[in-house]
Amino acid sequence: MAQPARSSRIGEPVRRKEDLRLITGAGCFSDDVSLPGQAYAVMVRSPHAHARLRSIDAGKALTVPGVIAVLTGHDLLADGLKPIPHRPFSPHPADIPLANTDGTPMFTAPHHALVIDKVRHVGEALAMVIAETIAAAKDGAEAVEVDYELLPAVANTAAAARPDAPRLFENARSNVCLDAEAGDGKATAAAFACAAHVVRFETWIPRVTGVPMEPRAAVGAYDASIGHYTLHAGTSGAWRTKMDLAIMLGVAEDAVRVVTRDVGGHFGTRGMLYAEFALVVWAARRAGRPVKWTCERHEAFATDYQGRDLVVEAELALDKDGRFLAMRGSNISNAGGHTTNFSPLRKGVEIMSTIYRVPAAHFRARGIVSNTAPTRPYRSSGRPEVIYVMERLIDLAARQCGFDRVELRRRNLVTAAEMPYTNPFGMIYDSGDYPGVMEKALTLGDWAGFPARRAEARARGKCRGIGVANYVDTASGVPRERAEMTVHPDGTVDVIIGTVSTGQGHETSFAQLVTEWLGVPFDKVRILTGDTEFVRFGGGTHSGRGMRLASIVIWGASRKIIEKGKRIAALLLECEPGTVEFRDGLFARPGAGRTVSLFDVARGARDLLDLSQDLRGPLAAIADETVSVAQFPYGCQVAEVEIDPELGTLEIVRYTAVDDVGRAVNPAIIHGQVHGGIAQGVGQALLEQCYYDPDTGQLLSGSFMDYAMPRADNFPFFNTEYVEIPSPTHPLGMRPAGEGGTAPALGVMINAIADALSEFGVRHVEMPATPERIWRAIREARGSAGERRR
Repeated sequence: MAQPARSSRIGEPVRRKEDLRLITGAGCFSDDVSLPGQAYAVMVRSPHAHARLRSIDAGKALTVPGVIAVLTGHDLLADGLKPIPHRPFSPHPADIPLANTDGTPMFTAPHHALVIDKVRHVGEALAMVIAETIAAAKDGAEAVEVDYELLPAVANTAAAARPDAPRLFENARSNVCLDAEAGDGKATAAAFACAAHVVRFETWIPRVTGVPMEPRAAVGAYDASIGHYTLHAGTSGAWRTKMDLAIMLGVAEDAVRVVTRDVGGHFGTRGMLYAEFALVVWAARRAGRPVKWTCERHEAFATDYQGRDLVVEAELALDKDGRFLAMRGSNISNAGGHTTNFSPLRKGVEIMSTIYRVPAAHFRARGIVSNTAPTRPYRSSGRPEVIYVMERLIDLAARQCGFDRVELRRRNLVTAAEMPYTNPFGMIYDSGDYPGVMEKALTLGDWAGFPARRAEARARGKCRGIGVANYVDTASGVPRERAEMTVHPDGTVDVIIGTVSTGQGHETSFAQLVTEWLGVPFDKVRILTGDTEFVRFGGGTHSGRGMRLASIVIWGASRKIIEKGKRIAALLLECEPGTVEFRDGLFARPGAGRTVSLFDVARGARDLLDLSQDLRGPLAAIADETVSVAQFPYGCQVAEVEIDPELGTLEIVRYTAVDDVGRAVNPAIIHGQVHGGIAQGVGQALLEQCYYDPDTGQLLSGSFMDYAMPRADNFPFFNTEYVEIPSPTHPLGMRPAGEGGTAPALGVMINAIADALSEFGVRHVEMPATPERIWRAIREARGSAGERRR
């Protein structure tokens, strides 16, 4: 057997094997799937944010040539379809509990795939038109007549939380679904009472959307002879989609198959079942033929699960030397039109103090609904928002109280000697060298040389600023994962696993694990995912769990393969199993100079007649693990900007990031993940916002004409590095790396902008920090300075 090259093992920047397929058009995304005889579906969507549904008249639509059927919410109820399953919180046991302080249960409400009684956000689906062609379905949708009773709408997060706000659900006391507390209120109040300094910060982290490169699409099929449904759709985890579909359809899980092939971006937006996925399989049963639906980009802007949208009021207490004493405040998270998910609220508040030594803290945490599209976890769920708040508080404290902002951080960072460290909300950080990583980032970003660069920029009429931000991320999510590994006599290895790659390069990095542990050629490893016909369980891809859990189960299966292989190899080598050694894909009999390959053993398992029953058949193993501890990747970023004060335009001139990944499997993929995360975070800081009219709930950023996305020319070349301090809570020392680029990006960018504008007296600029917003901040500061002089 050819030995694997060292360059394809763990720690090597192996080129992604999937890229050739994807960039040459040989991939298979959701819209690439078509089934014989399929019909096409188009949704009739509400143009109103809040309205009671009086009636739907499909009479004219049914006369349109090519229209097969028009299905409504009443049809859905008549057929017994259940609401979309909501899981308001991650199931991981390491996350802190949040519950209403008055003891009442958190409010949730049914979320049907088609509106039954009330429209609660623009774009919500009212009816589905099925036709022979897309054009006929669109014509039919335009012919559907809907009678609405318009209702007052509320889109603003803070306004929706008020008792007098228009209520989305009549059976709720208000739009506040969850009103909880986290931390120690008494200890926090006592600390504030003796503080030398108190800094206050109020902000709103705006709503954004994932805008994945591939819009959603789904094809549903139904086999009436056996009562079996099949869904082809892009998801973050086929098994979770299968379970939710079975619940909605009211059938056993074995009656549902979900197939996910290539997925063009996720970022959290694909982490939950969409209404259209259930509708196409239901429609296939009704129509007696497959049904396909493809989302258009304007629909995606209105109906994709969105992210962020957090209102924060926060205070930080310090002693006279700048040591943090306590923090307190309020977080309000906007779930949109349905109670889909409040995980971002919990995942944020539980690490509100981030990686700083804060003895006491107390926060009120509220989850509300509003007349906007539903939200759910978006890359680094909840953490970028609170890291932004903490890093802004520190910079504001330095400026208000006369401290150096870097020294203030040095004084309060948790040290390696304090690990494991329990933060004031009860989260236990496992390990890390927070001060060391910050120092590395400051050195790489040449913090010491900044004054000279600022002076040079000033000579050109530009304002130059620099910012720093530290972060910690909580990696939890679904705690269980499963892998099935089979070594074939033909020289290939198959790994079936329940994660789904949505751009992370699993086909490459997972194969590197197998090459490292089994010593097989890299190009002979096949990673099989996304089809519940052979994937028996999988938690999907989210919350930094892809490599984190896949590595554990692949390692477990590899060890079982080796142990089983030693017993078979002992027969081939004519020795005792306990004497057989395994290395680089070969089983050896020490001292005899005899070896057999892993694939020889696979052939032996198939062909040898004198094997015991447990050794006969394929050389295969299963590893199924539940990991109940969370992990805490961390890092630091330094950003430098130049601003034209006459125009408000901004250029990012330097950007440095350092992340602790524990153990790097593929450095090239890690750097790519960090680069993408930075772009996503900077996009929110400078450009992106889902803008809803606060009075009508109308989405005013429903296309790329109005929703600004970052482009390559918005960025310099990134200076990204990583350190490898093994995590003691992972058997292989690994930490997730996929979300770290985003987590501190909001804070580091606004810190850099505020520093650049400090010469004008600007204290803060809200996100997105557009040129107009920067220009207005300068003008307002100049006006205030003029007023003070007069």
